[in-house]
Amino acid sequence: MNQPRLAIIEDMPRVLELIKELAVFEKEPNAVEVTLDKLESDGFGNKPKFTCFVVEVDQKVEAMALVYMRYSTWKGEVLHLEDLIVSETQRGKSIGTMLLDEVVRYGKSLGVKRISWEVLDWNEPAIDFYEKKGAKVMRDWDVVQLDEKGIDNYLKEF
Repeated sequence: MNQPRLAIIEDMPRVLELIKELAVFEKEPNAVEVTLDKLESDGFGNKPKFTCFVVEVDQKVEAMALVYMRYSTWKGEVLHLEDLIVSETQRGKSIGTMLLDEVVRYGKSLGVKRISWEVLDWNEPAIDFYEKKGAKVMRDWDVVQLDEKGIDNYLKEF
């Protein structure tokens, strides 16, 4: 098993497979709309919208963490961890810890005031993992989203 490294554009097909594997795990198998072209252009174009770290096992990407910058009106710059995914066959081998360590080091190098992410309330193994690492799971906050249809419906009100 290799140490985490920055993803390269050639990793994106496997990263997309991991994203789809996560969607199945989270009981949303048909929810993934992002395409390989979009991952490649958004992550490796003139103005990259995200940074991705990967871990290879036997020369195959088996885990990824995708992060991007946000801004908190209370804290300033925040690094958002969108997803940390370890393939089902590689869980329990400390790969998730290695990736989270890399994300935290990266956030520290950027000087961010916070690193934030969401976790499903039923994913107790992940919650336990994050809490053991010192993360604060804020169970009194709810995630609020407007999807594409919601945005369109909202704008129809004007």
